[in-house]
Amino acid sequence: MKRNERYRHVLDYFRQAMPTVETELEYGSVFQLLVAVILSAQCTDKRVNMVTPELFRRFPDARALSGADEAEVFEYIKSVSYPNSKSRHLVAMARQIAERFGGEVPSDMASLLELPGVGRKTANVIQAVAFGRAAMAVDTHVYRVSHRLGLVPRSANTPLKVEQELMKNIPGEDIPRAHHWLLLHGRYVCTSQRPHCSQCPLENLCPKNTAP
Repeated sequence: MKRNERYRHVLDYFRQAMPTVETELEYGSVFQLLVAVILSAQCTDKRVNMVTPELFRRFPDARALSGADEAEVFEYIKSVSYPNSKSRHLVAMARQIAERFGGEVPSDMASLLELPGVGRKTANVIQAVAFGRAAMAVDTHVYRVSHRLGLVPRSANTPLKVEQELMKNIPGEDIPRAHHWLLLHGRYVCTSQRPHCSQCPLENLCPKNTAP
């Protein structure tokens, strides 16, 4: 099967199965989404959603968090991965947003990437989820599923290369949803260990089953 045909079948399935899809992170503003995405690095959304309600009650916006003590922030997020560095990044990030952007999260890629704790994946999530931009965030799930479904060549061996391949082949109107489609498929079906192939509606397209 040619790659463009593979994309057509995969996207047709997701469009029908998940016409409306959104992040599983819980938040009440763009700033809170940014905080949650930073916390989710190498951590489950379920765990992040357990700590953010109290964190957001105490620090609901950038101005509130910008004046926080890192040690206090640590106490709210100590059960997530790398709480020391994330506490430091969150306070520094909030300070920059308060001082440079009037308390509002910037929408352009360059400004987002200048914020402490914000890498390309996080910036793409914010652009897609918060601002509806055609941005493709590549996390471990998206990376794995893209390769397993044969959507990208083996030479796409970095998250950036996978992002570029997906952006090139997925229609712009689908890209904000496509990140969630691939992520959720990887989180619940095409899991890292013991993927649930017998339950996968895309199994007949899987390269391991279609190879000559």
